[in-house]
Amino acid sequence: MRRRLLTVALAALAACAPASASTSVRTVAIGIHYSAFSLDAIDVEPGETVRFVVTNTDPIDHEFIIGDQAVQVAHELGTEAFHPPRPGEITIPAGETVSTTFTFGERDLLFGCHLPGHYVYGMRGTVDVI
Repeated sequence: MRRRLLTVALAALAACAPASASTSVRTVAIGIHYSAFSLDAIDVEPGETVRFVVTNTDPIDHEFIIGDQAVQVAHELGTEAFHPPRPGEITIPAGETVSTTFTFGERDLLFGCHLPGHYVYGMRGTVDVI
């Protein structure tokens, strides 16, 4: 009898508990070689969390900045010399791999490197929310 009451109580508690959000994180690997990203477009779902693992095989440092057009313009006009790890903004030193995790909303975003001339040269891409 106690066992049955415990089972019923646990089932009732589970039914009252809020549904937990998915803790799934997708990993996307991006390479940098000859001042170019290996991907120029990435598809994500609204609310999806993505861990970007960025490997820089160039002999110079690069950046990986995720944001809307305003974020990209701000970085293009006055980028920080070094980006401490924060969601969507990292510096990838020459020959190293660095990661950042970003949770996407409802709108498309851009990513790019804003070292002098890199963004204009084509070191950028799109994140399409589908």
